[in-house]
Amino acid sequence: MTDQKTGGKLLLLDTASLYFRAYFGVPESVKAPDGTPVNAVRGLLDFIARLVADHSPTDLVACMDADWRPQWRVDLIPSYKAHRVAEEVEDGGDIEEVPDTLSPQVPVIEAVLDAVGIARVGVPGYEADDVIGTLASAATRPVAIVTGDRDLFQLVDDARGVRVLYPRKGVGDCDLIDEAAIQERYGVRAAQYADFAALRGDPSDGLPGVKGIGEKTAAQLVTEYGDLAGVRAAAGETFSRLTPARRRNIIAAADYLDVAPKVVAVAKDVPLPYFRSALPRAAASPAELDALAARWGLGGSLTRLLEVLALRA
Repeated sequence: MTDQKTGGKLLLLDTASLYFRAYFGVPESVKAPDGTPVNAVRGLLDFIARLVADHSPTDLVACMDADWRPQWRVDLIPSYKAHRVAEEVEDGGDIEEVPDTLSPQVPVIEAVLDAVGIARVGVPGYEADDVIGTLASAATRPVAIVTGDRDLFQLVDDARGVRVLYPRKGVGDCDLIDEAAIQERYGVRAAQYADFAALRGDPSDGLPGVKGIGEKTAAQLVTEYGDLAGVRAAAGETFSRLTPARRRNIIAAADYLDVAPKVVAVAKDVPLPYFRSALPRAAASPAELDALAARWGLGGSLTRLLEVLALRA
């Protein structure tokens, strides 16, 4: 795992969330000298440069999806992300459906981050969210998580200085998600967000939720009964305050609700490899970076990132 520090600020990137955003936000006409699109590569480098300039972190980790659909989550809820599967592979894993011109850019992104010297961490059997959850829960200093994934709102903790930067357009226009923002948006506390999400469900992740319970009702139930266990206990009471239909639906969803909390909850105990999270002040592999810059035509995007990093020296 990384060195523990008490000073500075740790910036955690949900890297796939950001390079998907870059891919769709930067024209595909941005190409390497051979005509290969590099819009996601250059867009991500610009995002990182802007984040470092705007938020002045001392440490930064690009968290990766080593396994975007972990089998242990699928075993609990088979529909988990099932609609995103492009094809199955022989070892039982799945290949995520990704735009044809984005997939070839991911290895380039990884190579460039490594050559720059930015920590890049993914762990087999876990999603980037789980790496982020483990790092954020162990941090002893302020943490900013950059993601377009609302699931990570469950990690927000004002007392420990853990916040989410939720991009609206690019990363120069981010909503700062703290406990007050979650309460205002959803009517629940950050600590209740995972239970709220399990009840509500999430079609984008293949989570069915409970029939008849949408966002407002899920928030109401979690607030009234404290957590998912409280909601389920209320449904089982003989003289429940819940409506008959709501009780029936919650009881009927028992199998789903038995496992949903583990699927929705971000893991906080991922066995991380050792790595250095401190932002580099110079390229880790200058010659390799020069070759990558020439091969892929990274131009001003890479230059801007290196300049921002050098300004911190």
